[in-house]
Amino acid sequence: MPYVLVSTQIRMEVGPTIVGDEHSDPNLMLYLGATKRNVLGNHFGEYYVQDAPRIVLDKLEKCGYRVISMTGVGQTLVWCLHKQMTENSDFLPPQHIALNHPA
Repeated sequence: MPYVLVSTQIRMEVGPTIVGDEHSDPNLMLYLGATKRNVLGNHFGEYYVQDAPRIVLDKLEKCGYRVISMTGVGQTLVWCLHKQMTENSDFLPPQHIALNHPA
């Protein structure tokens, strides 16, 4: 998945940070240390971390992602990141991928 959206509330620049939705790459979410939750009133799941957005953006840069846009929407800050994909490229080296996910 070459695109990632990262967001946080304007008064929450120190976290938590939303890093994905229920369709996000599970290996990327594991690398970020994200937890999946369902917020009351929403009909979808989201992944979040307690880290500040800057920490999340630094981690994603180490994986090859680059910020392509950033905006404020109401009380929310949103970053869009993209990773250039190459043929047969994996997100993470095998030693970083957890094997305990059910098939």
